[in-house]
This record gives sequence, structure tokens and C-alpha cells, in this order.
Amino acid sequence: MLTSELDYDLPPDLIAQHPLEPRDASRLMVIDRAAQAISHRHFVNVGQYLRPGDLLIANDTSVLNARLVGRKPTGGKAEILLLRKLNDTDWEALVGGRRVGQALFDGASAQALTATVIEQRDGPQSIVRFSQPVEPYLDLIGETPLPPYIHEKLRDPQRYQTVYARVAGSAAAPTAGLHFTPPLLDGLRAGGVNIAFVTLHVGLDTFKPIEVAEVEKHAIHTEWCEMPAATANAIHQTKANGGRVVAVGTTSMRVLESWGQRVTSDEGRMTNEGWSGFTNIFITPGFKFNVADALITNYHLPKSTLLALVGAFMGMGLMKHAYAEAIRERYRFYSFGDAMLIV
Repeated sequence: MLTSELDYDLPPDLIAQHPLEPRDASRLMVIDRAAQAISHRHFVNVGQYLRPGDLLIANDTSVLNARLVGRKPTGGKAEILLLRKLNDTDWEALVGGRRVGQALFDGASAQALTATVIEQRDGPQSIVRFSQPVEPYLDLIGETPLPPYIHEKLRDPQRYQTVYARVAGSAAAPTAGLHFTPPLLDGLRAGGVNIAFVTLHVGLDTFKPIEVAEVEKHAIHTEWCEMPAATANAIHQTKANGGRVVAVGTTSMRVLESWGQRVTSDEGRMTNEGWSGFTNIFITPGFKFNVADALITNYHLPKSTLLALVGAFMGMGLMKHAYAEAIRERYRFYSFGDAMLIV
């Protein structure tokens, strides 16, 4: 597949710079794959398209205050963006200027916290070693790591967290989940929709564009994820009872299908075993989906692996039509933008 097939032109003013209030006030494009039909609603109406016995699977990861600004021994600014924890003191990170050497963070504790670049990778990442575990200090010295296309300051950092976030570890939010509110979730449960959780810690490589001419030659990123046994069992029961598994976001989809490849037997039967580990699943058109029956997602960047995943799930032709429709109807795009439900 040519990467150019995942390209499209987006007017810059459609890139959402702030979240709407309340969360479920965002617009919702509902896409029926079988009927090749599109309708326009608001996210608060999503329950009208879900059935009793359906199972929502959401990603309960929590975004770290992963952007750290310290100073070099010379007094200059040093910026570090944490990506992935390697051990108690070492992190994969993006480092401003690449050659920080050592950065100091005053006020974090009686003994100043320091960070030192100990290795520079071939790509933009470096390995940073802290003088002590940094997690206890992130709420004191860290900032919310918003994507680079958001230029407005976020007034409330909690708006870049889902209302069910609980497992700290992400460098970016699973943004499809940002539309849910506690009353909306309660209403879905009251209507017979079940809700379960997986965890995938989102890395910034999720948003990295595909820079090679052929999609399949792209080096996909690796992320840590977990399918709890309770969620696996809920999926097993949902399938047995004829319900649909609805992935909330591409991150949940990556967990579902990574797990599905591991627990589906040669006869096509799915077990209810849990699983955790790293995944580098690359979902492109032609992929066989084993678990997910529907997908809630936001609008993704051109030439991205996320757009390839959506195209694989709904069909490239229908996806291109839906994106063109969204632009005509002036939907809001990307992390703080509107959503689509693909059934």
C-alpha cells in the first residue's frame, strides 16, 4: 500500500486547540459499514447505537506529567520529555538539543534531582538516568505533554485525561476516551451496555508519520499493554451471547487484536486467558480482525499508522469518503476533536 493513499489536506483551523465542555458535547459521525451510510450526531447520543449486551473496551492508562523543564549546570534551560520507563532510574526520552549532559531540578526534594543523558539512540530518543526514581516528583516538576499541533495552553490538565484513567504510564492520552463523562457511562450501564478495561501506555511514536513510500515498510512502534483476565472473560462471554465488542480508540484496538492473535486457536475459537507484554502490531488494510466488532475513534493525522488502522477496519474507500465529509461539515480534528463510531 502506498503511503500517499493515507494523505489528505486539512484546513489548519479544523485542528482543535481546546476540548469542548462538557466532554460529550463533541460531534459524532456514525458510520455503518454494511450500509455504507453516514449520519451526524453528538457524542452524548452514542448509546442510541449500542445494544444491551454490547461490551465497551476502554484504555485506562493515565498520562504522566512527562514534560520536565530543568536547567543545565551552566544555567541554560534543559527540557526532557519522558517516553518509556526502562528501570527505576532510566527512561527513554526526548531531550531538547539532544546533548543536555546533566539537568538539575531544584525544589523537588531536599536533595536536588538530576538527570543525565547516558545514551543517544539512532533516532530522536535518548536514554536519561535520574539520580533517584522520578515518578514521586512528576506532579511537582512535570507538565502535561500536549501534542505539538496544540498551541493553546490547557487550563485544566485533567481534560487531557479520561475520566477512568488509573494506570500511570502514558506520554499521550488515548483521546477517543476523552468524550466520556461519568453520567454517560452510568447511562450506558443502565441500558445494558457492559464496560471493561485494558491498558496500553501510549508513546509519542503513535503520532509519528509514515515516512517511507510503502506503508508496510514502516518500522512500527512498540508499546506495553495488558489484557486483564476479567476483561478477557467479559469478551468471551459477550461473543458467546451474540454481543458486540466495541473498542474505544485505536489503543484499545491494538490491545484487543494483539491479544486476539495470541489466544485464538487454529479452529478460530477464542479463549478467556489474560495477557500482558509489549506489542508492535501493525494493522493495515487486509488485516483480519479477530476481536473488535465496532470502533470509537477520533480523526487522525495524515500518513499515520492510526489512519492505516482505521482504513483497515472500515475500508479505505469509505474512510476517504468519511474524512472528506468531516472536512465539509467542519468537524474538529485530532486529540481534542470530534469522534466517529464505526459499526
